[in-house]
Amino acid sequence: RRSTMPTPTLLLLAALFRGGAAFAIGWPATVLSSRGSEVVRMAALPESERVAAVLLAGGSGKRMGAKDSSGKAMPKQFLELQGKSVLQLSLELLQKVDNLDLLVIVLAPEFRELDFLAAASATDSRIVFADPGAERQNSVENGLAKVGTDCTLVAVHDAARPLVTLDEIHRCLADAAEHGAAVLAVPMKATVKSSADGLFVQRTLDRKTLWEIHTPQIIRPEILRAGFRQCNEQNLEVTDDVSVVEQIGKPVKITLGEYTNLKLTTPEDVVIANEILRGRAA
Repeated sequence: RRSTMPTPTLLLLAALFRGGAAFAIGWPATVLSSRGSEVVRMAALPESERVAAVLLAGGSGKRMGAKDSSGKAMPKQFLELQGKSVLQLSLELLQKVDNLDLLVIVLAPEFRELDFLAAASATDSRIVFADPGAERQNSVENGLAKVGTDCTLVAVHDAARPLVTLDEIHRCLADAAEHGAAVLAVPMKATVKSSADGLFVQRTLDRKTLWEIHTPQIIRPEILRAGFRQCNEQNLEVTDDVSVVEQIGKPVKITLGEYTNLKLTTPEDVVIANEILRGRAA
């Protein structure tokens, strides 16, 4: 059984993450935010660009194994970090994005009347809801269906990544505006090996060519729609949004992100995320 108690190693990692101190274990200095020793200049998005965000919050979070006070399974997007739910943190950040005209929350209907969501949707006319699909790509398609022709960029973001920064999002938006599609990513730090049977190593992959992909992933809506049409016609399954773009041979710009943009998947991630937020607030 996986322990949910923080270990000394986890606490050390959390301490290194606090305040954007990525340099402590050899991460590239260029990924430091303005909280570190290097100030990253905010990217300027042309006023003509109109942004729609699709916030994916329909996952079950089985690997997290979280439960509410009654012992019922709790989706990870409703776990609390520093007094706010994961979904609320992601929502409030996206509401601050430059040139944002529409914010589509992909969420099951039974959760839409939670206090913070009801308050947000009542006071922010940009917020609408869409139903989750059977798979991630179906959820993205459902969210994309709410996006009108006036929006020029669609930013798809996982609610389980509440630590992304506005600077990261704005730089990714600027890259997508220039190239048609862009994705936040960081260089792979670990050695990665492939295995055909899951028992023996087949080969070692060249780490210098590997990137860990984050969200948001930002795409021109017409490109994303064309990609989905091809995937549906060929019955293809994709695990992220820029894979749809790759299917139709369009380029995807890599926007250098931050290692603190964690995806909350296991209880250990929650420990680290709380420390990152505590450090940012200090």
